[in-house]
Amino acid sequence: MDWSNTEDIAIALYEAHEDCDPLTVSFVQMHRWICELEGFKGDPKKSSEGLLEGIQMAWLDEWKYDRE
Repeated sequence: MDWSNTEDIAIALYEAHEDCDPLTVSFVQMHRWICELEGFKGDPKKSSEGLLEGIQMAWLDEWKYDRE
């Protein structure tokens, strides 16, 4: 898994931090959590604000779906 796997990262973040509202997580914290995910092989320096925002929105979709 690397930075291009937005949906996979979002699902992994949701599973690892199920009770956490994604909108309350800073990009710095989210970046750390992503880099710590099992199976994540992306270069930490290759992320961008746009990538992190996309991951956060996908994570938010997972989080909201489970609460409907």
